[in-house]
Amino acid sequence: MPRTGPFDEHAAEYDRWFDQNPLVYESELEAVRALMPSHRSAVEVGVGTGRFAVPLGIRTGVEPSRAMAAMARERGVAAVDAVAEDLPFVDGAFDMVLMVTTV
Repeated sequence: MPRTGPFDEHAAEYDRWFDQNPLVYESELEAVRALMPSHRSAVEVGVGTGRFAVPLGIRTGVEPSRAMAAMARERGVAAVDAVAEDLPFVDGAFDMVLMVTTV
């Protein structure tokens, strides 16, 4: 399992950054939205706190950090405890995968 200590420890601080920098957040969100293909079903790998998934209409996310996944769930994202290298979905379950600010 990945080492998620820093992400768990600083989840609230990470999330708060978007509130403190709304112009940067909105510009990043619009850039992603402009390049995103149309889709019926999507997953965000590294969904974090759900800051991008929710406004982009993505309802499922993969997130190994328990603290960040909890925040994403509070926003309505079905956050799954997993990593990109071992996704718990059948092939073809989604027609789009998004990765934003994913390490």
